[in-house]
Amino acid sequence: MDMQVAETIKSSATYRELVRKRSTLGWTLTALVLVVYYGYVLLIAFNKDLLAAKMGAGVMTWGMPIGLFVIVFTVAITGLYVRHANRTYDELTDKIKLEVE
Repeated sequence: MDMQVAETIKSSATYRELVRKRSTLGWTLTALVLVVYYGYVLLIAFNKDLLAAKMGAGVMTWGMPIGLFVIVFTVAITGLYVRHANRTYDELTDKIKLEVE
């Protein structure tokens, strides 16, 4: 890439908007995932009785659906990011490409 093209992109208001939006969403989703993961680990460490408590007459404990929630949450967050990126970031990237040409 030509240095002049790189400087043109870096000085673009659309590029700064793209970076700001990606950073904000990225840090927000990172914080959410960390809260869920570390919350689960802390729950395991400090409240084993809750996770070992049975959910009824069967063998299912509360630890199973809570652990499943952590996994499903991760997949859902990934899907949310991809959907948002396809709608917002691709549009901004195309706009930046048009500005540079």
